[in-house]
Amino acid sequence: MQDLTPFRLAPYFRTRIWGFNDLSPWFDYKTDGEPIGEVWLTGEMCVADTGPLQGQSLQAITAAQGEALLGKGRAGQEFPLLIKVLFPKEKLSVQVHPDDAMAQRYGEPRGKTECWYALDAQPGAEVALGVKQGNTPEQVRSAIEGACLEDLLVQVPVNKGDMIFVDAGTVHAIGPGAVILETQQTSDLTYRMYDYGRPRELHLDKSMEAMRLSTAAGKIAPQNVNGHSVLIDQKYFRVERWATAPPSSENASADVVQAVFLEKGQATIEGEGFAAFPLDRYQLAVIPAGAKDWKIKTEGPAEIIRILPQSA
Repeated sequence: MQDLTPFRLAPYFRTRIWGFNDLSPWFDYKTDGEPIGEVWLTGEMCVADTGPLQGQSLQAITAAQGEALLGKGRAGQEFPLLIKVLFPKEKLSVQVHPDDAMAQRYGEPRGKTECWYALDAQPGAEVALGVKQGNTPEQVRSAIEGACLEDLLVQVPVNKGDMIFVDAGTVHAIGPGAVILETQQTSDLTYRMYDYGRPRELHLDKSMEAMRLSTAAGKIAPQNVNGHSVLIDQKYFRVERWATAPPSSENASADVVQAVFLEKGQATIEGEGFAAFPLDRYQLAVIPAGAKDWKIKTEGPAEIIRILPQSA
């Protein structure tokens, strides 16, 4: 594999009707146009803003240096995880994502399983997560047609620090009041099931096909492992939180690409063969699979989220 050193990615701001025009204090971003609802941290259009790859998109870097970036035997693959920060000012539509098998039936490479980590949550924040027990697909379809689908959904309160698993097939919606770090399979497949009367396209037939009335979705309790917390560890991704022992090439080695997101504090990523670069709050750095002799140096208290793809 080629030598490829860590680099920081610039975020990409996505307009959404349910978002905000001012993302402060989270991001220094304001707009007079359409509101911003999602900040993509590992989108294919995100651009490296440090090191020799500066100015190149993640898509271009992955295409040119797939094995060095992603890991041995992974040349030609896409960057495996899409990581975003969500800022819902209003309710998101009720949605459902297909699993890999259904997506592939329709010519797509993969489905969409995801997880939500609550970076912040106001009192009363909640998400809809699944259909209440005892309901049938016919009742779900009837509730959509009768504009009362919310009555059939399980509402889950959200507190800061919660990790919520949302596997494919789960009917779900995010409400206002929380700031969510979302980790998902690299896929933009979303079937909109219900949108509170807003004039956007619904995908009712595919939603009903993708929906599972019983899923593994729900809150996940963190597990303490060697001084850090494993927030979730499942088929497609592993998400960890480090507070007192930040990751480095010695204690967080991996044979796959890693994403390092700074939730709190200030940090610098440094090592042999590349110029040290700062990582500020809500910024993300990519640690290539082949990177060696790197470490994170923090200044005072810090909270670091480390995200790893898993082999499905």
